[in-house]
Amino acid sequence: MTTKVKNTDDPIYFLAIDNGTQSVRALIFDQLGTEIAKARVPIEPYFSEQPNYAEQNADYYWQKLTEACQQLWQSCEIKPEQIAGVSLATQRYTMICLDKDMQPLRPAIVWMDLRRAETNDIGFLNPLTKIIGMGELVKDAQQKARCNWLAQNEREIWAKTAHYVNLSAYLTYQLTGELADSTGHSVGYLPYDYKAQTWLKPKDLKWRLFSCTPKQMAKIVPPSQKFGEISAKAAKATGILEGTPMIAAASDKACEALGAAGLAADTACLSFGTTATINTISTDYVEVIKHMPAYTAAAPHYYNHEYMIYRGFWMVSWFKEQFAHYEQQLAKTQGIDTEKLLDQAVKDIPAGCMGLMMQPYWSPGVRHPGLEGKGALIGFGDVHTRAHVYRAILEGLAYELKLGFDTIEKRTGKPIKHLRVSGGGSQSDSAMQLTADIFAMPAYRPHTYEATGLGAAINCAVGLGIYPDHATACDAMTHLGDEFLPIEANVQLYKRLYNEVYLKMYERLKPLYQSIQDITGYPAP
Repeated sequence: MTTKVKNTDDPIYFLAIDNGTQSVRALIFDQLGTEIAKARVPIEPYFSEQPNYAEQNADYYWQKLTEACQQLWQSCEIKPEQIAGVSLATQRYTMICLDKDMQPLRPAIVWMDLRRAETNDIGFLNPLTKIIGMGELVKDAQQKARCNWLAQNEREIWAKTAHYVNLSAYLTYQLTGELADSTGHSVGYLPYDYKAQTWLKPKDLKWRLFSCTPKQMAKIVPPSQKFGEISAKAAKATGILEGTPMIAAASDKACEALGAAGLAADTACLSFGTTATINTISTDYVEVIKHMPAYTAAAPHYYNHEYMIYRGFWMVSWFKEQFAHYEQQLAKTQGIDTEKLLDQAVKDIPAGCMGLMMQPYWSPGVRHPGLEGKGALIGFGDVHTRAHVYRAILEGLAYELKLGFDTIEKRTGKPIKHLRVSGGGSQSDSAMQLTADIFAMPAYRPHTYEATGLGAAINCAVGLGIYPDHATACDAMTHLGDEFLPIEANVQLYKRLYNEVYLKMYERLKPLYQSIQDITGYPAP
């Protein structure tokens, strides 16, 4: 079946699959970006057999994807034969080893994994390169490349690894029988040329940083190109009609930025997800943090300028599990989400949390903060309650994203005029309002909470020829939702706290973090 629909006056439906960190979603959108139906299946983010390890079975992701699809057909009136095409977005840098028969050899190493490989002296680095500090960057890349750890510590498995692929490529293979991936999924410590948006050329010396080889890498295509069609085997497992076209999309963050903010270079997308990020999109390649690449966006020849908080809105789950047992029990009796009760409590806490401030470095960053980074809560007094701590977490995340906002503007030389906020945390009115106040500009939700799925659907629409390009598709399929206007009194308060306190916290606490690391050995260097 090859579907080409040109009359956009008739309903056209796209199936977007979003395999995130905490759930798999199967979503149906129409050609106007309207969310028609969805099914959500929770997943266990990872299991850990040793400290700092984060793994999950590859087949587990496929099983949960099939469950989500089957639930979708059971809960909506749209039939599989009405779906014009399928696109997939997944979590980033979750790596899988496949043998020559495409079978997983070991559990996937999830993006949250912190294991590190040993380093080797790289002879091709010249003295000048080492003097300017590239030596430490090369060492860091060697240590964080999963393939290097596998080659050193699981030699028999690595010797059998015919294909070293992202989760996205594995799921694409399960759906189509074709081992292929999108350039928009190529994020992590991989032999990828971020500027050229392709694998490194076979003779590039940078291959010597990695234990993987060109033959082990999946074929990659730009977003909106066709991968293949849904296979008979996948159709039986998922309920998707055999022969339905599958179109390349991109990673969850890239699709989210596209679905929330489109292609406007002056619009930032704040993602309030497990990893919290701020992204802008442009055709210009700019490294927002020195030597950190601009990731491939969910549209060909575009780049995402990203600033990341590694554990982001995971901290909301952490707070709920560690300190909100009462609210959890009360939420069960009332049949509502715990977050709604916490959100109500936060509304009664004044802006600035009566002096309580949080630095959200619960895990080290990629470049910022360094490996010594730790979280901090300062300004405690006897007036503070759990609700103050919860609000301080939300404010701290917003402060750090504001730092990302300022960094992106400075590095790109382009002002950011508009703010879109998506992800699970954006469902909180309190989080949205304090974001508008801290950024001193209106904050908008997208018209759908499922911005990642929408970004995948946009790629599907372009790939099927419903729209001639991503810009046209974004104009038709992305819309504004709720508006939150800054409150001037809060703006002035937050401005002083951000400039006079928050921006000084890390540099002043960094020596103490380093001493803690030296004394306790945590976090491990």
